[in-house]
Amino acid sequence: MVAIVVRSATPGSVGEVNSDCGPRGNLARNDQRNEEGYRSNAMRAVPANRYFVFFSIAIAGCALDLATKSWAFGRLGAIAGPPMWLWPDVFGFQTNLNEGALFGMGQRMVAMFVGLSLLAAVGIQSWLFIAGAARDWLLTVALGCVTAGIFGNLYDRLGFPGLTWPAGHPHHAAGETVYAVRDWILVMIGDWPWPTFNIADSFLVCGAIMLIGHAIWIQPKNDQKAAQEMPSGDA
Repeated sequence: MVAIVVRSATPGSVGEVNSDCGPRGNLARNDQRNEEGYRSNAMRAVPANRYFVFFSIAIAGCALDLATKSWAFGRLGAIAGPPMWLWPDVFGFQTNLNEGALFGMGQRMVAMFVGLSLLAAVGIQSWLFIAGAARDWLLTVALGCVTAGIFGNLYDRLGFPGLTWPAGHPHHAAGETVYAVRDWILVMIGDWPWPTFNIADSFLVCGAIMLIGHAIWIQPKNDQKAAQEMPSGDA
């Protein structure tokens, strides 16, 4: 005997057939739950203290970099002269104008580095506060350090210190505005001088080290935890 089920024209009536029943309905509900879970996790509000931590590190780090550069160049001059040793032949101060990136790479590619700096700054803000990476303490601190370094050196690359090139420079006319990073920390490794650097470079390197450590040791644990919390999809 074949049972006939009549679908009522009125939603919610007794005779209505529930279209969510059966394997296909279960799959649809599970997909919806998974999608809602992912969306909820991605859009979860970033704690307010992460904003404070990030911007405090970025602003304080940038200010420290600019203040120490001004002191060093005011004390030693803009043209590399004899170093001022704190530890003879090991550690001291010597000014240098770097038109490249870390370790002097990419000399006279100032426009490219300005563009990359701005893109990096926008990307960091988006990753932290739109994608929600700022929920992670270490990422917040690391990217705060990176941002401090970016803006400390970007200030120099935009020519804001107001320095000019002296006569006799092989690549610039006398009086031309300097669009270069001010470096002033000198470290000797034996008889070899490590490329001069500044506080902004130090923030960049420290931030990069923290990001690498996060990727190697912390992110795999976070991924494992997220996989365990993900809905199994069982009916």
